[in-house]
Amino acid sequence: MATPAFSINPGRFGALIPMAIIGLLFFIFGFVTWLNGSLIPFLKIVCQLNDFQALFVAFAFYIAYTVMALPMAALLERLGYRNGMAWGLAIMAAGALLFIPAALSAQYGLFLLALFVLGSGLTLLQTASNPYVVLLGPAESAAMRISIMGIINKTAGVLVPLLFTSLVLSDLAQVNQASLAHLDPAVRDAQLDAVAERLVLPYLYMAAALMALIALVRLSPLPEIAPQGEGGKGRLAELLRYPQLILGALTLFAFVGLEVIAADTIGLLGEKLGVARFASLTSYTMVFMVLGYGLGVVLIPRWLSQSRALLYSGLAGVAAVLAVLFSSPGSQALSSFLWGWTPIPTVPDPVLFVALMGLAHALVWPAVWPLALDGLGRHTAQGSALLIMGIAGGALLPLAFGHLAESLGSIQQAYVLALPCYLLIAFYALKGHRMRRWR
Repeated sequence: MATPAFSINPGRFGALIPMAIIGLLFFIFGFVTWLNGSLIPFLKIVCQLNDFQALFVAFAFYIAYTVMALPMAALLERLGYRNGMAWGLAIMAAGALLFIPAALSAQYGLFLLALFVLGSGLTLLQTASNPYVVLLGPAESAAMRISIMGIINKTAGVLVPLLFTSLVLSDLAQVNQASLAHLDPAVRDAQLDAVAERLVLPYLYMAAALMALIALVRLSPLPEIAPQGEGGKGRLAELLRYPQLILGALTLFAFVGLEVIAADTIGLLGEKLGVARFASLTSYTMVFMVLGYGLGVVLIPRWLSQSRALLYSGLAGVAAVLAVLFSSPGSQALSSFLWGWTPIPTVPDPVLFVALMGLAHALVWPAVWPLALDGLGRHTAQGSALLIMGIAGGALLPLAFGHLAESLGSIQQAYVLALPCYLLIAFYALKGHRMRRWR
């Protein structure tokens, strides 16, 4: 691999403390990001939305990565990475506080603005933190280190839907669009306002926690990323000369879209199929993603190369999607077999196969980053920003999914959208990451 455009000098603290601090930030990424899976069905009820409209939650959050990636990369060059992380946390705290007037007014537009601000702060944090993880050790084990961060991130994703359901929806099992439709409009509006106001306290806690983390980052021994060689200000035209980077960004676009679809639409599918506590179903997807990242930590690079892990991810994803499309909504056979003997609630087979999509694509993010940045040299920092822009898949593909679900009249059949995404992942594993010039 070519010499990177920047390096980390851990100093006397070694890599352990920087990894621990970045791990904490990845937990915050997961907590904020995977709360969307519970917010989508919740706001669908509170703001009286259809599936397509509800998925603007994902759009508002993830489109921030596309709009803000390059400006945030420029900001990092001025502030430095550690100060940039602190500013990212401050922007996120502002977004969390915006949820308070949004909840008090129950205005969907304000919710979307708050989500965009949260996503903007996360863009700054992600642009700074992912290069740290790649450069804190040998290149061939970068996917293993990112897998560790993924476990932390997705563990937050397991916890947050359960906490949200417990704190916000604990006694609202009977509040749904069907029950609200029979109420007098004045009674219905009053009930919806009361439900929306339950978001105020959780987001106050979130803002306070984010502000506490600002102090931790500013006072921590986190080493700065230092530039090497001849400047790192590459233009987009120069980045286009690297097929492995451009195709890597497209692969991440597909992956993040898949990740959001599997995590954020599973609650909508569960609601359609009559699953109780459907707002907590994101936890199922996150559990399987944690298992996938665990496999990455164990297998990469000793038993499995990064490219091979990527290929298996694409093929497993195709199998999971076909199972979603053709399984029976009236059957719970698979979850009954896997954990029916435990207190964990069983779910319809299509819901379980959507959750298994999380296992299938768990290793895509950690495998693509080192493969896409390989050989970029002084353009590595700008290449990282371009990869971050691939997160726009989380904004656009769920919207396409929602439109397809409305057009087909079936949310289950809309998962066909995931097939070409998994095939792109398989292509990048087989050929795309090896390309060094366009042919």
